[in-house]
Amino acid sequence: MSSSKLFEQLDVGRLRLSNRIVVAPMCQYSAVDGCMTDWHTIHLGQLALSGAALLTIEATAVAPEGRITYADVGLWGEKTEAALGETLASVRRWSKMPIAIQLAHAGRKASTEVPWKGGQQLPPSDPNGWQTEAPSALAFSEEENPPKRLSKERMSEIRDAFAEAARRADRLGIDAVQIHSAHGYLLHQFLSPLSNQRDDEYGGSLENRMRFPLEVFRSVREAFSPGKPVTMRVSGTDWVAGGWDIEQTVQFASELEALGCAGIHVSSGGLDPRQQIPVGPSYQVPLARAVKAAVDIPVIAVGLITGFEQAEAIIGTGDADLVALARTMLYDPRWPWHAAAYFGARVEAPPQYLRSQPRRYKHLFDYELG
Repeated sequence: MSSSKLFEQLDVGRLRLSNRIVVAPMCQYSAVDGCMTDWHTIHLGQLALSGAALLTIEATAVAPEGRITYADVGLWGEKTEAALGETLASVRRWSKMPIAIQLAHAGRKASTEVPWKGGQQLPPSDPNGWQTEAPSALAFSEEENPPKRLSKERMSEIRDAFAEAARRADRLGIDAVQIHSAHGYLLHQFLSPLSNQRDDEYGGSLENRMRFPLEVFRSVREAFSPGKPVTMRVSGTDWVAGGWDIEQTVQFASELEALGCAGIHVSSGGLDPRQQIPVGPSYQVPLARAVKAAVDIPVIAVGLITGFEQAEAIIGTGDADLVALARTMLYDPRWPWHAAAYFGARVEAPPQYLRSQPRRYKHLFDYELG
């Protein structure tokens, strides 16, 4: 039997995960009017056979204007719900892997072109663009269209949109919700003093800047089944002086834990183009470590985690409870299989693939014949 920590079970709330490997949410920019397409069935289907413990659906906008691009997935109406449901049905026909969804609103970073066409922001005058919104009327960069400052009425509508999307996700049988409060998108924009310069109860002090993201968490937690976990993805720092930092992140994580948050996914950056990110293997793990030291709920590390021993060390040293893989999984969708083989562990696999098990790893696949 393997002694690998990476392949030990873990409970996130009441959701039992078979190992410590999570497929991170990755935008595909392949939806039509917010509706998933055949691409999503192929993409999510292959990842659902990867042997990871949890598959997270990409950033899913709670309203049309909350999309990063015009090709983002959404969950705001009957059509988007039906399309997502169709994809889920196809995936679940062949995989038992738990599935989470990331609910998001892009704020001032919305209305952009898809990455392979440049990724630039599209002005409201563009057929594929629209007017963006944010805590304050501050553009992400000088070249971009300034967002409209959100009124309290609009904030209430967005909060309700998050809750409604959570109800739709619950109705579809999704196992967990992750709220996107990282990478410079709307909730992160409220948290950071660089993007939030409001003079009301939603700006200024840390308590005020956390207020709206915490309200959104409460609304989602109330809307989603109590037996299913709701987690939050955060940026541990803006990597810009005077911005959001790890000390504030730790306090935010503690507030979330008190409200019933089931886990914190710690990433970083994305809010300000002046960011100076020290990119390298495990470069965000120290941020996860700091959060884990302050809370008693699972913490997920992410960011240039590519090696088997590297991932094992993150879990084994207690820096994080789970590792999330993104681009690594796109490059190698069977990474969990290969890691399990390396550590002498077992991993779930579909019966159609049992014959692929190498002879030297005859106990790799966790499947009972007959």
